[in-house]
Amino acid sequence: MVPDPPPAEPTVAVRLPEEIVRGLAARIRGTGFDSVDAFVAFVLARLLEETNHEGFSEEDERRLRERLRSLGYID
Repeated sequence: MVPDPPPAEPTVAVRLPEEIVRGLAARIRGTGFDSVDAFVAFVLARLLEETNHEGFSEEDERRLRERLRSLGYID
């Protein structure tokens, strides 16, 4: 007899712009991730595992802003 899978953890919905979801779906195509939800949960869980992470440095924030600006997300 096959054991029942463990119960799923409770979840909540997070709203993302469709363009981001489409981009993530394209990026994970052909990987082991079966959904954007699974990929986002994995990435965020990894981020939370970083015990020494105390936020973005000024340089990290500057690079992130430049990247978001180049993608058209901010002016």
